Amino acid sequence: MPKKTVAVIVGTRPDCIKSMPVVQALREKSDIKTVLISTGQHREMLDQVFETFRIQPDIDLGLMKHGQSLAEMSSRMILALDGAFAESQPDFVIAQGDTTTTFIASLVAFYRQIPFGHVEAGLRTHNIHNPFPEEFNRQATRLVTRQHYAPTKLAAQNLRDEGVKPEDIFITGNTGIDAVMQVAKLLPQTWYPDFNGRLILMTMHRRENWGEPMAGVANAARKLIDEHPDSHLVVAMHKNPDVRSVLTEALGGHPRIDLIEPPQYEQFVKLMERSHFILTDSGGVQEEAPSFGKPLLVLRETTERPEGVTAGCARLIGTDPVAVLEFGRKLFSDQAYYDSMAKSTNPYGDGKASVQIADAVRALLLNKGSKFA
Repeated sequence: MPKKTVAVIVGTRPDCIKSMPVVQALREKSDIKTVLISTGQHREMLDQVFETFRIQPDIDLGLMKHGQSLAEMSSRMILALDGAFAESQPDFVIAQGDTTTTFIASLVAFYRQIPFGHVEAGLRTHNIHNPFPEEFNRQATRLVTRQHYAPTKLAAQNLRDEGVKPEDIFITGNTGIDAVMQVAKLLPQTWYPDFNGRLILMTMHRRENWGEPMAGVANAARKLIDEHPDSHLVVAMHKNPDVRSVLTEALGGHPRIDLIEPPQYEQFVKLMERSHFILTDSGGVQEEAPSFGKPLLVLRETTERPEGVTAGCARLIGTDPVAVLEFGRKLFSDQAYYDSMAKSTNPYGDGKASVQIADAVRALLLNKGSKFA
């Protein structure tokens, strides 16, 4: 009997990080052939992840093009992925999260009538304009998904509320925890070895925060650092020039603020581990940082990851500079408040999600009674 082929599609650094443990788990199945396809939605940052996990794509579509609109990128991606599926002939397609790559992969799989598995399914803000376009991508992907790999009970309930059959939902935990636990063991701690103060990490890149919201947060972060002489701010800057120009103008030239290139993933993991607390609008960081006991101030008006807020390890503060100052000062000065966040349990998983996903895929593909077998 010929092996079944599973195509795993990646496009951005976050979805690639979370997909690598799934690729590893699938490749441990001797009766499944796994094909890794990269759209190249993020070019240089993807290469860093492939290097970290020592996995290279079988098909690299190289679709990154500076300045392209969502419409242009989507149209090019449809044609490119359709060609990649024609070449690789997958029996099942998997993609992760809320990116344009994931939505288009699910759409092209639907056009070709190939069953689709959605990793990190069921996250919702219930507002398709925030975050944009990610919430739309998630909800639209759900319509054509055969297996939904929900990271939490809440995500699974969201799917049931939208009419997904319970037997198609698998509560697995989040594969990002698999990745961060694996990578954290690779390197010793080398960030700021001669600095004994409190290191604050900041990442900010989401489209809805571009411009004035980002500038307001950056100016508030600068004020926090000015108020606390034992502190140091490190900002891992996204490659997007719209992001960089705002952050550089607001934060550049300060002796205790470093604006750095996006570190390779394993180095970024160690940077999270080294930090005192984190300012971020990243979804992945919301999931990963609690594994290291790092309080999070989430720079968004909504989050599709409310479990961290409920658990107490994250605080949703938006982009109001007053809120950044209020809660930043509290984490600096109120030890009981800091400890209550730092000691909260990570609600996003135990590091075994990818094995469960691989088992679910294999069971479907090799089930003689399945119409997909």
